[in-house]
Amino acid sequence: MDLKENKRPLRFALLMAAFSALGPFSFDMYLPSFPQMMKFFGTDAFMIQASLTACLLGLSMGQIVTGAFSDVYGRRKPLMIAMILYSLSSFGCAFAPNITVFIVLRFIQGFAISAGTISSAIVRDLYSGVQLTKFFSLIAMIRSLAPLLAPIAGGIVISYTTWTGVFIFLGFLGIFLTAITTWKLKETLPVERRVPGNVMESLRNFRSLLQNRTFMGYALVQGIMAGGIFAYVSGTSFIYQKIYGVSPQMFSMLFALNGISLILGSQMVRGLAGRVTERRILLTGLSLAFFSSTTVLVVILTHGPLIALVIPLFFFVASNGITGPASFSLAMESQGHIAGSASAMLGVIPFLLGSVTSPLVGIAGEYSAVPLRVIILTTSSLSIIAYVSLVKKTKRSTQRSYT
Repeated sequence: MDLKENKRPLRFALLMAAFSALGPFSFDMYLPSFPQMMKFFGTDAFMIQASLTACLLGLSMGQIVTGAFSDVYGRRKPLMIAMILYSLSSFGCAFAPNITVFIVLRFIQGFAISAGTISSAIVRDLYSGVQLTKFFSLIAMIRSLAPLLAPIAGGIVISYTTWTGVFIFLGFLGIFLTAITTWKLKETLPVERRVPGNVMESLRNFRSLLQNRTFMGYALVQGIMAGGIFAYVSGTSFIYQKIYGVSPQMFSMLFALNGISLILGSQMVRGLAGRVTERRILLTGLSLAFFSSTTVLVVILTHGPLIALVIPLFFFVASNGITGPASFSLAMESQGHIAGSASAMLGVIPFLLGSVTSPLVGIAGEYSAVPLRVIILTTSSLSIIAYVSLVKKTKRSTQRSYT
């Protein structure tokens, strides 16, 4: 497939977004059933949130492998194998006999989800520059429907079945994506553009990426921001339902509002790309994240009403819709020769940090919102520090070297 041959960008964006949305569906659909799962497995909130952590760890580790494989063997084959593994692990989760087995299967499920990030490498195979930013923001906008639809779908499913129905649904979703990969997806990385040699040689690309200060600056900005989002995802189920007493269905609606905020954020990036520099767009998102997370801190400290918490969280999530596409485009721009590895690195860091922040939200118990306020304000601040210390400082040093 060549860029000039891709005359249906919306349909192609829908296809890429479908793979990218696999993660949000796997994380968000079962959030409304957290309290139900606690009773089923006879465990506490920390262990249930550990299942989210296991999935994030599997996703983080898997991206290293799938990213390297996609640079050596192409995009299509690793994606197809992973979708089959995802289906099997999802059905396994539905029939897990205890919380330990469930957590292990969630790790395997996360490992399979990691191949969905190959879609980012596919996009980089076909687009560059402003077109890359615009197209990725289009994908982000479509993908933003997943956090909107997933908790609603999860709430509907557990209204008629139990939490096991969620994972049966995900299993069939995996079968659907396997079929799409088999019959609809064309290979975008020709043999002559693949990394020569074996996978171990491809893995060495990660060393060069780690040594690239500018790339790592953008990667850390995206990753740290995502760590705050995962804390929000993990914590709001208990905060809304236990502290504010909302029903699982109402929680699904409140959580879905943030899908709208992600759409607005990514649509803003798409509208400004080409007229405003990606760096300025990124700084706008970082500023919004800092001010909204500060407001969340004030609301929780003063025990404000539910609406006073929902509004700043809405803008905090929207900021991620801005920083995500902008930081991805800036990081990937000069990495076309190792797009699979670069895309994997950009995927590893968010989910690795998310695996740390997710369980920390529940460290003070299911009736405390204090950890959430601390984490999202900290991640907002650290993302700004990462940009200033790595990207901006490196840029200034480069400019001085030419004067």
